[in-house]
Amino acid sequence: MTDPVTRAAEVLKEHRASIDRLDAILVYTLGERFKHTKAVGKLKATHDLPPSDPAREAAQIERLEDLASQADLDPEFAKKFLNFIIAEVIQHHKSHQS
Repeated sequence: MTDPVTRAAEVLKEHRASIDRLDAILVYTLGERFKHTKAVGKLKATHDLPPSDPAREAAQIERLEDLASQADLDPEFAKKFLNFIIAEVIQHHKSHQS
């Protein structure tokens, strides 16, 4: 029989391994996302389109909040996270406008 402290350490190790895998998925997913937003930024620059699309951004935030609720994630956190990403994307798009 395993003592409770040893079992807790094993469970902790399992959780941390899952967290590490999920962190890798997040990083690679963000990398893929930014490849597409970079292409969008170049397309916008080529066709003299504005770097920001407030209607699209608002729709995306609403969509992400809904997804967050379904995923049992705080929608406010999801909104802050997407706003951070959107701000970064807009900066990338603006850099292509020059």
